[in-house]
Amino acid sequence: MARFNRPDMTLVQLQYFVAAASKHSMTEASIDLHVAQSAVSTAIGQLERSLGVQLFIRQRSKGLALTDAGEQLLRDSRALLAQVDEMTDTVRGRHYDLRGTLRIACFVTLAPFVLPKLISHVQEQHPALSIDVIEADLDGTVELLMTGAVEGAIAYDFGELHDLTFDHLYTAAPHVILPAHHPLARRKRLKLTELADHDFVLLDIPHSREYFLGMLREAGIDPRIRYSSRSYETVRSLVARGHGFSILNNVPMSPRTYDGGELRSIAIAPPAPALDVSFVRVSNVRPTTRTRVFATLARELFGATATDG
Repeated sequence: MARFNRPDMTLVQLQYFVAAASKHSMTEASIDLHVAQSAVSTAIGQLERSLGVQLFIRQRSKGLALTDAGEQLLRDSRALLAQVDEMTDTVRGRHYDLRGTLRIACFVTLAPFVLPKLISHVQEQHPALSIDVIEADLDGTVELLMTGAVEGAIAYDFGELHDLTFDHLYTAAPHVILPAHHPLARRKRLKLTELADHDFVLLDIPHSREYFLGMLREAGIDPRIRYSSRSYETVRSLVARGHGFSILNNVPMSPRTYDGGELRSIAIAPPAPALDVSFVRVSNVRPTTRTRVFATLARELFGATATDG
C-alpha cells in the first residue's frame, strides 16, 4: 500500500497558531501563553513549512490576518484541541477536578451581578481551574464567541442571533428607577405612561438601547432623552440626582450610588418584556468538559430561583 506523507505538526504548534489567530498578534499570543514571542513565531513558521501553505498575512497596522488556508486550519484546530481536552478529561476520569484555563465573555452590565459569585462558586469546587473573563457589549460578545477567543459567554438573549445556543439561567424583568425623593418613588408599581412627561436617562449600549426605547414607544411614549451613558452606574447616579428616570433590568442590593445618591426601583405595570440571561456558546462547536461544567454550575447557582431583578 502506498504511504501518504503526513505533515509533521504538533499540538503545541496548533495551540500557538490558535492563540496568534485569536489575538491577531504573535506578541499578544506570547503574553497570553506565557512564552517568548520567538517561540510562537518559530512554531508557526514550522507549521507553515510543514503544511506547505501560508497561514497569515503580516500587516503592519492591523497585525496578523488569516489566509483562506489559515481560516480553515483555525476552524479545524479549535475542534481538534477541544476533542483533545475532552479525551484527556475522560482518560483521567477527573470531571470533578478540572484544570487549565476557561475563557469566557460576559455582557458588560451583567458582569458585577453575575461574575463574582459565579467565579467563587466554580472555584470552590474546581480550585485548579483558572477563569479568564472579557467584558463586552453584545456585538463584542458575539464576535469573541464566533472567533473562538472565548469558549462561552453570559449574556442577555436579545434574539435573532444565528449559530448560537442559549442555555437559560434566569429572567431579568425591567424596573423603573427614580430618585428616592421623587413623588412616585414610594409606589410598588408604575405604568410607563405615568412618566410620559419626565426626562429619560438612557443606558446607551447597542441592543440595550433598542430594547429600552422600544419598550417606551410600545407604551405610546416618545422619550425625552436628557442624558445617555454607556455606564450602568453613571445612569443610576444621574437618576439619583434628579436628572430623569431610567429603566434597568438588574437591581443592585444597595439603593445607594457611587456618589452617595439614593434610588428606588419600581416594578412596571403591566409587566414589560423581560430579558433572559443565558450561558451562550457556538452551536456547531463541541463544548469542552470545562465549558459544560461551568454552564452546569451557572444553572445551579442562578436557575434554582428566577429573579425579577
